[in-house]
Amino acid sequence: MRGFLLMVSAALLVSAASAVPHDDPPTRRGPPLCGIDVWARDGVPAALKGKRFGLVTNVTGRTFDGKATVDVLRGMPDVKLVALFGPEHGIRSDVDAHVPDAVDPPTGLPVWSLYGKRRKPEPDHLKDVDVLVYDIQDIGTRFYTYISTMGLCMEAAAAAKIPFVVLDRPNPIAPAGVGGPIRDADKESFTAWHTLPVMHGMTVGELATMFNAERGMKVDLTVVRCERWNPDTWHDEQGCEWVNPSPNIRRIEQALLYPGIGLLETTNVSVGRGTDTPFEVVAAPWVNHVALADHLRFVPGDGPLRRRPALAGLTITPVTYTPTSSTHKSAACRGIRLSITDRRGLDPLFVGITVACVLRDLHPKDWKAERYSKLLDHDATMKAFTAGATPEALFDSWRADVAAFTARRAPFLLYERGKKDAAPK
Repeated sequence: MRGFLLMVSAALLVSAASAVPHDDPPTRRGPPLCGIDVWARDGVPAALKGKRFGLVTNVTGRTFDGKATVDVLRGMPDVKLVALFGPEHGIRSDVDAHVPDAVDPPTGLPVWSLYGKRRKPEPDHLKDVDVLVYDIQDIGTRFYTYISTMGLCMEAAAAAKIPFVVLDRPNPIAPAGVGGPIRDADKESFTAWHTLPVMHGMTVGELATMFNAERGMKVDLTVVRCERWNPDTWHDEQGCEWVNPSPNIRRIEQALLYPGIGLLETTNVSVGRGTDTPFEVVAAPWVNHVALADHLRFVPGDGPLRRRPALAGLTITPVTYTPTSSTHKSAACRGIRLSITDRRGLDPLFVGITVACVLRDLHPKDWKAERYSKLLDHDATMKAFTAGATPEALFDSWRADVAAFTARRAPFLLYERGKKDAAPK
């Protein structure tokens, strides 16, 4: 992406001009460049030169050639980096618990944790900061907390009356489209900070413009957009290196399965934490793994259980494993392995809701289905699910809301999308 630098500013609301998709220059080709790559090439804008920067980041904040955003900013003569802020999992993306404040050994900078005793910067943390910058890789799922951290940091920047800059990055599962129920209005939480569907299909820069406008945040926002990124093409197909954004998202396949399988992990099943294949397996000591695999592989048939259509884009096999951490730690579990064979044919939400429906029907006494509501954050879906609705019926119930969200997000999109139908399959 060796094109131009687009600065999207919004002091009160996002302007109409900032929301119009732009084509990248056709004369230069190569892998996508993220916002930090643009700054590394062009330098920071004149208005930010000489300013004191605070940076919200982790190991995914890096240039295409592997230089940490921290090091890029520290190497700029017209930038003074004075503070770091770490999201869930810390600035090294390797902690699966609450994260304490610290000092960054390589730089000597204070690292204020935003996943411990606080969720957003405190006023004292920003008193010596002139501009707050955000550079973290998201994975396109509502309950993945990095976008909540971004929104809360935007609130802090607005309160401190300092600019907020998003160094944009691709959404690695953008080709999967939009899907799932939209969070109920009264269910705001750290895992559901804004009224989004489970899969929103947006970049963090696009989400920031939406947050600023829809929440009336009045933050002085700039988005440094990606260049040469195609939202209709998978992350690795564009030559992007995968850097683990958190300890249990280690491959793009896991990121793709996460929206559907991640919904299950608030219940009493293992979703592979403590194994080599997180979010590619679902199991528990009480699961009949052969029957579960059978009911997920085959079309509807006779019998007391409503058998489901085969799940497109997957092969499903029975497995046994013993997790070394998290749910059912050290217990022998039986379940299924989900192996992606066709990313384009796969619908992550349909996979997840189908697995949930079969668990509900196959193990009504053992599976704690009431906990499934925690990340769904949608009462109507949970009520229908509890009453025995099929995956097809649940997806039909989301169609209108998904279509409405797709229209609602349109003014905030910064990258041209294809014609992919965003409605559930």
